[in-house]
Amino acid sequence: MTGPLNREGQTVRRRILGLAGAVATLVAAATAVVAAPQPALAHGAMTSPATRTYACYLEGPESPLTNACRDAVAQGGTQPLYDWYGVLIGNNAGRHRQLIPDGQLCGAGTAKYAAYNAARTDWPTTELTPGADHRFTYAAWAPHPGTFELYVTRDGYDPTTPLAWSDLEPVPFSTVTNPRIVNGAYEWDGVLPAGKTGRHVIYSIWQRSDSPEAFFNCSDVVFDGDGGGSGPGPDPEAGCTASVTLDQRWPGGFQATLTVRNDGQASLRPWSIGWHMPGGATIGSGWNASVSQSGHMARADAPSWNELLAPGSSVSVGFIASGEPSTPVVEGTRLNGVACD
Repeated sequence: MTGPLNREGQTVRRRILGLAGAVATLVAAATAVVAAPQPALAHGAMTSPATRTYACYLEGPESPLTNACRDAVAQGGTQPLYDWYGVLIGNNAGRHRQLIPDGQLCGAGTAKYAAYNAARTDWPTTELTPGADHRFTYAAWAPHPGTFELYVTRDGYDPTTPLAWSDLEPVPFSTVTNPRIVNGAYEWDGVLPAGKTGRHVIYSIWQRSDSPEAFFNCSDVVFDGDGGGSGPGPDPEAGCTASVTLDQRWPGGFQATLTVRNDGQASLRPWSIGWHMPGGATIGSGWNASVSQSGHMARADAPSWNELLAPGSSVSVGFIASGEPSTPVVEGTRLNGVACD
């Protein structure tokens, strides 16, 4: 039989009961937080032709290769590149021409992506052939119904002036609703605008039909036509050729060598190579350069003992990676920001 508690025992008991009550309150609060519903976000962006944010992300958010991407990071930080798929307006509902001011189309009028509105001629570009067939791809994190519209800038577009709605052709050259999803991306086949030459912007709008949310992207392109008049094309003094060999392979890994030749007219000091590692392969080590990888973007920066890459000269970078090699082993190789053949 237990007797009555003394004053000290009653105090201890009250403390224990108070602590138990506090713990119960914390557990209930934590449960409420865990159980709170999370909004379903679509998130997506053009990957072919690459958007400004995606192209800069591929260069490496922490140290991009091109001046345009470097300046954008200096202005807006690295987070917009890690979130390259998030240029959106949540309550758009087809009202983008009312909500996005002229000069702010590429950032969809948001402060986060304002740096990508900059009017300049050195954004990374995708080379296209006017009037040719093209497979458009648009990365998708969650399937949602909706319509994609692709616009191109008018003839005579000046990339040194901020992009305005009036700079776009009045009707989209490609429209598709609910395209197929392949390997985590929406894709559809279309025909590129005919008669275009030089530098242009392809502006994509994805309006979801199950939500007012919409996504917006600027993809900088160069049409390889036979004339000028649509703004400057690629730098005639820059260029490169890339090739890759699969040296060895074994279960769960492989060794490869990437060779890049400077086809431009100027020496590069220092040089830097960026490329995409498809198929989820991860680089473990490399040589002949400082080799690193962030996500599926890999890069090789010139070592101190070999910083100069003269015109007509090549550099070979070797690496060992885990995973199975894809075909091709690497994609989207760039030398100091210039796309290689």
